[in-house]
Amino acid sequence: MATRVRRTTLTLPAAPLGPDNPLPALRPPRDAHRAAIEPAAKEDAGGVGTDPDAALPADMARGIAYEPLRSLLPVRRRDGYGRQRSLTTFDAIVIENDRLRATVLPGLGGRVYSLHHKPTDRELLHRNPVLQPADFALNGAWFSGGIEWNIGATGHSALTCAPLHAARVPAPDGGTMLRLWEWERLRDLPFQVDLWLPADSDFLYVGVRVRNPHLHAAPVYWWSNIAVPEGPATRVLAPAEKAWHFGYERSLRRVPVPVRDGVDRTYPLNSEFPADYFYEIPDGARRWIASLDGEGHGLVHTSTDTLRGRKLFLWGAGRAGRRWQEWLTEPGAGGYAEIQAGLARTQLEHLRLEGGGELSWLEAYGPLAADPATVHGADWAAARAEAGSRLAAALPRTEVDAAYAAWRPYADAEPKERLATGSGWGALERARGDYDLPGTPFEEDTLGEEQRPWLELLHTGDFPAGGPVPAAPLVSRPWRDLLECAHPGPVTDYHLGIAQWHAGDRAQAVRSWERALTRGADCRPLYCLAEAEWVAGETERAAELYTQACRCASLARTEAAGAALRARTERGGHGQRQAEEEAQGWGAVLRALVRQAVPVLLAAGRAGDAADALAQLPPADRIPHGRFELLTAQVMCALGDARGARAVFDRGFEVADLRESEETISDTWYAIAERLVAGDGPVTDAVRETARAEHPLPGRYEFRMRPV
Repeated sequence: MATRVRRTTLTLPAAPLGPDNPLPALRPPRDAHRAAIEPAAKEDAGGVGTDPDAALPADMARGIAYEPLRSLLPVRRRDGYGRQRSLTTFDAIVIENDRLRATVLPGLGGRVYSLHHKPTDRELLHRNPVLQPADFALNGAWFSGGIEWNIGATGHSALTCAPLHAARVPAPDGGTMLRLWEWERLRDLPFQVDLWLPADSDFLYVGVRVRNPHLHAAPVYWWSNIAVPEGPATRVLAPAEKAWHFGYERSLRRVPVPVRDGVDRTYPLNSEFPADYFYEIPDGARRWIASLDGEGHGLVHTSTDTLRGRKLFLWGAGRAGRRWQEWLTEPGAGGYAEIQAGLARTQLEHLRLEGGGELSWLEAYGPLAADPATVHGADWAAARAEAGSRLAAALPRTEVDAAYAAWRPYADAEPKERLATGSGWGALERARGDYDLPGTPFEEDTLGEEQRPWLELLHTGDFPAGGPVPAAPLVSRPWRDLLECAHPGPVTDYHLGIAQWHAGDRAQAVRSWERALTRGADCRPLYCLAEAEWVAGETERAAELYTQACRCASLARTEAAGAALRARTERGGHGQRQAEEEAQGWGAVLRALVRQAVPVLLAAGRAGDAADALAQLPPADRIPHGRFELLTAQVMCALGDARGARAVFDRGFEVADLRESEETISDTWYAIAERLVAGDGPVTDAVRETARAEHPLPGRYEFRMRPV
């Protein structure tokens, strides 16, 4: 059977992604994946630190310190999803030969949803039967399962639920391959992923290239993330005797493999809490990682040596890990672990890519069958040697290197037929920078409504007169220069402030937002000023500005809703649609503002104002959303109504956008329990102990990913 690349569809229960957050993400990203390295640690010949197990090699310490992500800008947070699922049809692309069938979702980050081995009728990946977004990506929405391509910075890519460009391209063996490409906006880097199946091959080949078209150096990050089925006998193998362990306590520590603290950690269900294990593969050794079941069957991943790192992520068998697994899928779907491969030894590091440079490598994914008695035996050296020898027989290392060499000339091949369309940001950057990027055309016809105001700024020096405020910001130095030269006005000043904030010029950003307000801007600069005060530690001033911003947005929403009602009465056609869209837009702004404002108001001791902010939301916006139910319980507790707050929990709610490692639910539960026990008295250690004994956290609210 000749290799085929064809379009198809995939239908499964899915929760809609919803709209992106309309407010710019000004706060630093959460630091769940940032190592807590002691400031007193010192660099010497042995590395960084004084504890031998925590001493970091000097190059690793430099990689961790090099350009960690300090801002999500210009990316918007994707948090408009819920948990109500309905059957949804997605565009898919199938790559198939007579041995393997890979199903790719170009509209969802190019996720390889399925990798099916035909001769054995085995699914090699964890194939999630539902699409349930959860707040694990750098910018929010992410879903579990399959193979994902993580680029940008430590964590799940901001493109994980975004469309990529896709096209048919000539393959090195004379057949056809699938090319995925996009412009990654956090680091301003274009990348491509080429997937093909040589005739009669049991392995899916994936060629990856990341380019830096700029004159300056840029930090680069890449980890290919593979979800594999998790069972009681599942074992993960890699050619390593040591690993770097990273848990949600945020400590990075070298540990032995496979046994740590008397437990074999290469079996994911042997651990209690979620954790990462970054394997120390010796220099010169072949790079591979495999997940095999009790019968010795499973998936193996290998690559050329540029993709240096290998990792196991496990959820563990504890209550929180099981709860997260249920949260991400449906009952009875089975659990999963992740085996991963990346450019650095750990995911906490970033590499430097010089201006005009590129990085490229080749990966291979396929089935592996090994002797189960050896794979699951007590001799770790024999187990990994068995898996390694079976891989060598199925796909010699020299064949991977030869496939990479054969692919490289085809990386510049121009696409023959477009199969899917990504964003217009690459076309906008190409129009500004006139970049020559053979193989990854960012065509003018991909420009959309988000890019058009910026294209106008590029061509004329100003935003369109009288147009709406562009929702998506641009913050790189060239765009900041264009904003500084543009005609002053509320829209220009607002976006200039965002670009200045991203550049670290906080004082100028504040002045730009203040100018925007004097020139008639809406409430968005007020939000930005509130965030600036919050980040600076000025809680009371931030609370006052948030109060003003919520009132301003509530008034704008009311006026827009009135205009929409009048337009409906007058059967206004296009005018009616425009008025309704404006009312919906202000509703989204108000929801986003209240969600950010209430914790700030509570921190300032202004529980009454926090209650007023929540009251500005119509019940239809507030009651179905678990985040607002949680905020309601916090406000009631702060106002002294612990019983009312507990009743919110007893009724039940789900916080759809609960962040990875977030402990707000459990913290709120125990704060309420302490008040119930203490009454009007002080909360002492004895009260806390009694509260935990008498009011244990229900399993449905258990999401803590570290030891308590």
